[in-house]
Amino acid sequence: MDMNRLSDFLRARRALVRPQDHGMPAGTRRTPGLRREEIAVLAGVSTDYYVRLEQGRERNPSPQVQRALAAALLLDDEEAAYLRAIVDPPQPGRPPAAAREYAGPQLVSLLDTWADTPALVYGRYLDLLAVNSLGEALFSWLGMETSLITGMFLNPAAQDFYRDWAAVAQGCVAALRAANPAPDDQRLQELVGELAVQNPDFARMWARHEVRAKTASAKRFHHALVGDLTLNFETFSVNSAPGQHLVVYRAEPGSAAEQSLALLGSLALTEAPNTQDEGHIPHDFH
Repeated sequence: MDMNRLSDFLRARRALVRPQDHGMPAGTRRTPGLRREEIAVLAGVSTDYYVRLEQGRERNPSPQVQRALAAALLLDDEEAAYLRAIVDPPQPGRPPAAAREYAGPQLVSLLDTWADTPALVYGRYLDLLAVNSLGEALFSWLGMETSLITGMFLNPAAQDFYRDWAAVAQGCVAALRAANPAPDDQRLQELVGELAVQNPDFARMWARHEVRAKTASAKRFHHALVGDLTLNFETFSVNSAPGQHLVVYRAEPGSAAEQSLALLGSLALTEAPNTQDEGHIPHDFH
């Protein structure tokens, strides 16, 4: 087990818990979050034991202690599972980190049937694996970039496109961590290292140790061609390809966003012959 990951996770999550979350008076505090001794009391362990955990000197918290820590740190089910994966990493068996991910041909064909619905498939590292025509038009700001996380933090156009950029960016970081609990994943280490060096916002968000897979919500966009639009989205796990996710966007019927999507689709059809010349993201990545 990588004890630094456990230490970093515990410290980061402790800093996010407010005293009032556990019915404690806030008082005057020099640092955010709960004190070590407070977490220890809430988890039913000694302060010395908890300090050893945060310092990496204690290596094997029992399942009972893990559950108690998860409750004290207010971890949800996904975050608690991530804590367990740090303490007891999953056995090898996944494809090598260097193996390239592909969207299956049947999945790509499914995307193509949704002419009026933006849809895309991404992999464990938030790489775009496939996107349909309307999705390509919606995410045209990416250019030839096929990494959602890289585009989010290294392409200035992202902050214009996402009207709530900070929240969306934090969600991407949390999803990247949720999808990759293995401590020795070389691809993840390289990706995180590159982004942390080039963008301090990514470094700060990664240090929060938030763990949250993408599910369903609404996002507010500003597209260069059709202006502002709000779309609901749903994320589905691809059972035939563990680690891959299908994202489908939808406008409310009769809304201005629905009209904007229709206009965007029309513009995309008009510009289709020049797509490759203009450097748009590819339709699929086989």
